[in-house]
Amino acid sequence: MAKEQLEVLNALDVAKTQWYHFTAIIVAGMGFFTDAYDLFCISLVTKLLGRIYYHVDGSPKPGSLPPNVSAAVNGVAFCGTLSGQLFFGWLGDKMGRKRVYGLTLLVMVVCSVASGLSFGSNPKSVMATLCFFRFWLGFGIGGDYPLSATIMSEYANKKTRGAFIAAVFAMQGFGILAGGVFAIIMAAVFEASFPSPAYQVDPILSTVPQADYIWRIILMAGALPAALTYYWRMKMPETARYTALVAKNAEQAAADMSKVLQVDIEAEHRKVEQLSRDKSQAYGLFSKEFLHRHGLHLLGTTSTWFLLDIAFYSQNLFQKDIFSAIGWIPAAQTMNALEEVYKIARAQTLIAIFSTVPGYWFTVALIDRMGRFSIQLMGFIFMTIFMFALALPYHHWTLKENRIGFVVLYSLTFFFANFGPNATTFVVPAEIFPARFRSTCHGISAASGKLGAIVGAFGFLYLAQNQDKSKADAGYPAGIGVKNSLLVLGVVNLLGAAFTFLVPESKGQSLEDLSGENDDGEQQAPQSRVTAEA
Repeated sequence: MAKEQLEVLNALDVAKTQWYHFTAIIVAGMGFFTDAYDLFCISLVTKLLGRIYYHVDGSPKPGSLPPNVSAAVNGVAFCGTLSGQLFFGWLGDKMGRKRVYGLTLLVMVVCSVASGLSFGSNPKSVMATLCFFRFWLGFGIGGDYPLSATIMSEYANKKTRGAFIAAVFAMQGFGILAGGVFAIIMAAVFEASFPSPAYQVDPILSTVPQADYIWRIILMAGALPAALTYYWRMKMPETARYTALVAKNAEQAAADMSKVLQVDIEAEHRKVEQLSRDKSQAYGLFSKEFLHRHGLHLLGTTSTWFLLDIAFYSQNLFQKDIFSAIGWIPAAQTMNALEEVYKIARAQTLIAIFSTVPGYWFTVALIDRMGRFSIQLMGFIFMTIFMFALALPYHHWTLKENRIGFVVLYSLTFFFANFGPNATTFVVPAEIFPARFRSTCHGISAASGKLGAIVGAFGFLYLAQNQDKSKADAGYPAGIGVKNSLLVLGVVNLLGAAFTFLVPESKGQSLEDLSGENDDGEQQAPQSRVTAEA
């Protein structure tokens, strides 16, 4: 028999959509806007860094980052993000969501600025300083994942909770778009002010000294939206679910939500005391009881996020290399340094406009109608289909007359990643675990995703190299080629579809019903589809 829910939590579940919902989306979403900008803007400037710091006199091609340096610059922020997700996820359950929410922003602001101020007497010291600050930038970004998702989940009502959490995550799309647009503007301004010849005309003059300012400005600009959001984050009250169910402070929970919802809510001390004495909810994280109730759920959320991010980040971070391979971005030696930044940013911006951003908002519009499971399974399946459609006739797509078709299919994989598992893997872990573990479990799930991103970011550098070592990029061993890499990513997406069956549907249900916190000890938390169908 289910317990009677606290009035303050029921009031949140049945509340009509109000202004405070949109305020929470904007405040939490601007953090994700900044997260995406900071994580993906590095892919816009890595070619420029190679030209500036690793130029080789007499080389027919512009300088490029050595393999180990490129892997570090591209991947170090993900290592920091993984660490931050685990640490701040745990801290959010121990100290409260609000108390550590502002700290993540401060870390992001300081490290964004510091990344742009990476100086040194030689290329090695500049890259080492950049990587150091990119790691700690990632650490702050990592904290935003579990905290933003948990706060939005605990503020939202049952009917539109999925759309609200997905809307926070959808701000990522605008962050990626903003990064591309800002890089286009900066490249155009500097190109107009400091014109220079193509590399093949004059290798030295093709990279003007002022180009060293561009990448610094692009990285430092990520501090601005985070700084503007800090004040509003500090004004948000602690979530009622943490205050009542974890901190056991019924009076404070009722007072906070009375102000937010603008209704009178009774402080139910007796019910909170009964919850405190309830031994059926006293199990710890990773205890036998936790694994019995939520073990498959956690396996489902971690595995699907891990597999999704292998595919998503290997594509996103290195899309400039794919565009170069099919001729969408001209050969590097035919451009100067500023023109190359412009062309790479333009390509990323077009992909964001036509596939990344729309995909996120399709999820926002439909997640509470179609459900999380259906959208995630559909997304993985379509990503698999489009990956194989790109890979199997890969030579066909490299022909000049077919390049637009390649870009269309490539864009569709991004569309169905975002109208699919990239959004749902963020939403579901914030809904299906108990309040006292919610932030931690979301952090574990997100960290698993970032581990996948590291695999994608580091592995793709090597896997996508030409099978003929003489045609591989300087410093890289022979790889399996772009075609075979796309086949591998197709298989990864297919595995993601299979592991989706471990994740329960959470549409339209109370968080306490989903997590089993309303159960009297006889009932169990929702089953995964695997156990439900067994």
